[in-house]
Amino acid sequence: MTPTGNRLCAMFLGVWLGLGVIPAAADTQVAAETKISSFTLGNGMEVVVIPDHRAPIATHMVWYKVGSADEPPGKSGIAHFFEHLMFKGTTNHAAGEFDRAVAEIGGNNNAFTSYDYTAYFETVPADALERMMSFEADRMRNLVLSDEVIATERDVVLEERRSRIDNDPGALLDEEVNATLWQNQPYRIPVIGWMQEMELLNRTDAQAFYDRYYTPNNAVLVVAGDVEADAVKTMAERTYGRIAPGPDLPPRERPVEPEQNTRRTVTLADERVSVPSFSMQWVAPSYNTAQPGEAETMDLLAEILGGGVRSRLYQELVVRKHIAVSTGASYSGTMLDDTSFTVYGAPVGQASLEEVEKAIAAEIARIADEGVSTDELEKAKKRFVRATIFARDRQSAMANIFGSTLATGGSVRDIQEWPDRIAKVTPKQVKTAAARYLVPSRSTTGYLLPLAKGGN
Repeated sequence: MTPTGNRLCAMFLGVWLGLGVIPAAADTQVAAETKISSFTLGNGMEVVVIPDHRAPIATHMVWYKVGSADEPPGKSGIAHFFEHLMFKGTTNHAAGEFDRAVAEIGGNNNAFTSYDYTAYFETVPADALERMMSFEADRMRNLVLSDEVIATERDVVLEERRSRIDNDPGALLDEEVNATLWQNQPYRIPVIGWMQEMELLNRTDAQAFYDRYYTPNNAVLVVAGDVEADAVKTMAERTYGRIAPGPDLPPRERPVEPEQNTRRTVTLADERVSVPSFSMQWVAPSYNTAQPGEAETMDLLAEILGGGVRSRLYQELVVRKHIAVSTGASYSGTMLDDTSFTVYGAPVGQASLEEVEKAIAAEIARIADEGVSTDELEKAKKRFVRATIFARDRQSAMANIFGSTLATGGSVRDIQEWPDRIAKVTPKQVKTAAARYLVPSRSTTGYLLPLAKGGN
């Protein structure tokens, strides 16, 4: 995000990236037709090239393998804070010069921070690609971090927290639910950070973070658009290739989540809430931590249970019973460590939140007890894969898919082979996954309620 706040900070883009990001590359034929290639520069920077010649534009993304879950204890928010600092001046370019260069050629640029990565991107005419590489390579190592810059931008992120989190009951509840769901893993800490720790971030913190993580051997470059792999490699070597690698970072080993044996609830009542809602979450394996076929099964379980208007939850609660205004399920598969599986709902008319919650629990129990039919599963596979194929129509989506996957332990091959793995999922696997992971006694439920008159 630019320091001026003229563009919306995409701090939470990682949330939607996690919802089926690997499936979005669904068609192996797409990879073959576009001749996706990858290579590594001499300094350790990974590069992926995704040719798409339908328009003379290119999307250029740099992904750093560091996010909020990698922050030192007591320094929450430093990853997102540093995203802001990357838009300040360098020894070669004044603050704002990069943004103006992009705007002058009709392009757009931004950045986002998630738990596991931080990414910076530009979409520009293809003939401006090397210039974008030059700007990004420059700020990879040449930022000027003064006390004045730090103080000014710290005030910006503090205000961002007030406006996006503290003023939003739903966001406040989400923070508390995450802090309750995760007992040991750093995903329990919000990406934006806790206010009392954000207030203490300083130049020493920022410089140490920069020197440790912003190096070519901790980055992935993804270029999608009207480009050829050989040309991209030449440009990358002329720009990024000149940067010396940083010290080898140790493996990204984080605290492991213990076995969970309790049902926990978090309730927030607020006068700004007009329609009550709830969400129920479970810890589940991600594509990076699951056994073979398990994450694909969780993706399909989410699709069958609450993936859209054809899902069980929508058909039962919205269409047949008319008790919910919204309902669904999601699985955030692209995470470095374990992840979460979520169901949610909100009542409509005279229906109660309790009715909605009971109906959702009943659908989960049906799958865990009775399983799903082969026909239902095959239809879900087709819906899921066909819907995600639309990603090939957007350069930025393709770049996001490959970048987020590589930044969380996956590979180009993982993406290309995903459809075959989805095809192999069986009804028995779906039943087993529901029975194993969606256990009410090990769930964390958040309730967002209107504040009763005279309540506190």
